[in-house]
Amino acid sequence: MSGRRSEPYGDRVPLAPGTDGPPPGPEHHVLKSLLGAWALAACAPAEAEAVEEHLGDCGPCADEALRLREAVGLLHRPESLDLDPALRTRVLEACLERRPPRIPVPEWATAYDAETARLDALLQDFGDSEWHAPVRLRWYEGDEASTRRTTVAGVIAHLLTVDGLVAVALGLEDPLGDVRPARPTPSDRTEAYWHAARFPPTRAVRGPWREQSHRLIRTVSFTGSGTGRMTVPYGDFALPLHDAMLDRAFECWVHAEDIAEAVDYPYAPPSGRHLHDMVDLAARLLPVVLENRRHHGLAAPVERRLVTAGEPGRSVRLEIEGSGGGEWLIPLDSAAAKGSAEHEVAHVALDGAEFCRLAAGHVPPPEAAAGQEGDREAIRDVLFAAASLSRM
Repeated sequence: MSGRRSEPYGDRVPLAPGTDGPPPGPEHHVLKSLLGAWALAACAPAEAEAVEEHLGDCGPCADEALRLREAVGLLHRPESLDLDPALRTRVLEACLERRPPRIPVPEWATAYDAETARLDALLQDFGDSEWHAPVRLRWYEGDEASTRRTTVAGVIAHLLTVDGLVAVALGLEDPLGDVRPARPTPSDRTEAYWHAARFPPTRAVRGPWREQSHRLIRTVSFTGSGTGRMTVPYGDFALPLHDAMLDRAFECWVHAEDIAEAVDYPYAPPSGRHLHDMVDLAARLLPVVLENRRHHGLAAPVERRLVTAGEPGRSVRLEIEGSGGGEWLIPLDSAAAKGSAEHEVAHVALDGAEFCRLAAGHVPPPEAAAGQEGDREAIRDVLFAAASLSRM
């Protein structure tokens, strides 16, 4: 969290009987240390009052407070949308160096925190025409591209309902309320929400989505790092909470790009650190998806015996270039096998953001690879498996 305290910094000493005047306030160095939290509106009321009283008497602190408020303001002005996606993180880290948070956001939830804040900044000044701009959601079913038309407001409603899976797992209120979807899957929950409304979603959906994202961050922060191991059911599959939060960050970014495209506004990929984590999640899921596709006749059958769990087997080396880059060895013959450089049969290279767009179903698999060599069938299987990670 952002360092909010439930009581003032230091105890106020009550006046002794017969003593005139107010009790002594916090010392200068204490108030100076609170300027970063004050600029972020993260002070307790008593702290904020003490800081603001001090700023009227101390010129150097007033100048520093102004600089910090201007820096934080960059995160909320419309023109900030083209800034480096990592700016918010840098400003927060700089402020928190002065005053470490009592309740920090777990590392595995920081991508969700950053991406929801970026999307919220994009939405802040949308007028009615932008909220009703048409958006086409895209994903893959089997080997076929699928689409669904909605609006900007409809996309936020979609994010609200699917984020609700995490909320329910944490014991929070379900945004669907009394609405009961046919199945507890992301697509069925979204369709149920859309159909239950008397009118199509409007800009009013931003408030519930925004508040729910804040509650999710607060809850995982207060419940501790061990919470990340609990399971979030998605209907057809389940993810540990730490992966579910990363999945929600990934979808938030992908749909923010959909929205930005609909209103003709540029939108940058996530920071390199968060993009790397998103690629890593997709790479870890690929072996299971490959096995499922093989069972449905959508991937090449295993040429030899199944590899024993934990043993090395045939692998494709996935090289991700640019921001968030790295290398992953994807086992082909069993979800339980271990990727092996010695058993590498193919190598495929992609840009980090492009790979994520492939996993979102926004890029046709045959067009995704920047470079490839080796077993073409294995490469095709991996690329189509990546596209199969997508869903509405």
